[in-house]
Amino acid sequence: MTQAVNRQFYLAQRPSGLPTTDDVILRELPIPEPGVGEIVIRNLYMSLDPAIRGWMSDAPNYIEPIPVGSCVWATTIGRVVASNSPEFAIGDIALGMNGWEDYSLCAAEAASKIEDTMGLPLTNFLSILGSTGLTAYFGLLDIGKPQAGETLLVSGAAGAVGSLVGQIAKIIGCRVVGIAGGSQKCSWLLDECGFDEVIDYKTCGDLTAAIAEKCPDGVDIYWENVGGDMLDSVLLNLAHGARIPFCGWIATYNDAEQRPGPKNLWQLLAKSARMEGFLVLNYIPRFPEGIAAMAQWLLEGKLHHREHVVSGLENALDAFHMLFDGRNTGKLIINIGDMDD
Repeated sequence: MTQAVNRQFYLAQRPSGLPTTDDVILRELPIPEPGVGEIVIRNLYMSLDPAIRGWMSDAPNYIEPIPVGSCVWATTIGRVVASNSPEFAIGDIALGMNGWEDYSLCAAEAASKIEDTMGLPLTNFLSILGSTGLTAYFGLLDIGKPQAGETLLVSGAAGAVGSLVGQIAKIIGCRVVGIAGGSQKCSWLLDECGFDEVIDYKTCGDLTAAIAEKCPDGVDIYWENVGGDMLDSVLLNLAHGARIPFCGWIATYNDAEQRPGPKNLWQLLAKSARMEGFLVLNYIPRFPEGIAAMAQWLLEGKLHHREHVVSGLENALDAFHMLFDGRNTGKLIINIGDMDD
């Protein structure tokens, strides 16, 4: 180990609104040593995801909240630099739920070894071949149940998950409409990702009317990434029997006070529609299936994706803000170290 300390961001207090430097603080700790059955990973790349904001809160969630005083959690990929387990050797590449830090101590059974990269960058295993791609794959196919000829509407369409959802639906034969903010993101969805139509929510004016114009026969599948007023607009444009895979609620993650709920949920009854939440963790036994399918489409050139890589662990908090102000262009990843570190 060439570095003398382990830099680590910890949760000093629970945020009210967007996390600040008073909430998430960088500290230096000794590099951990592995106990029996444990490994130490020199993190190379770290995934930044909106869900982390929910884990910082003490509101009910699908996992327990990050304890105050503990390292902020994130999925990382890195090189094993110390091992007290027969499952991993020094130099192996390991992926797991670790944290915003240079070095992570974890149980070997909680880490996954990446033995074949298929010639693809390691960052792909945090994006298109990681939880991002698998969320799109299983959420769309299992919850959305798309059929050729149906209309799919995707919110957060230029995001890491939304852009893949639209492209998978195109492979199946759906008509795909995306909602995104800004001309550059909209152009990318049309020109590279192959979306049929895109709505720029920043300039379209009445969003309910804009959806009706782009989806004249109604929305058969709505991929829900955003919530808030956008969901209300979509609900008024559902086709009979519509399905709504509920993936995220990013519009409300940093609300200091709880906002009123959607006004138009009664449309689920009126249109015999279904809205279903899901977690990619529910599909862990099927991950090999999803990775194989996504890798094949990627290698065949059927999927396009972007990765927004920010260098330096010290920049993690500012980069995290990008998820909520729209500055990122693609899956947001922190480059923490190099293979030779």
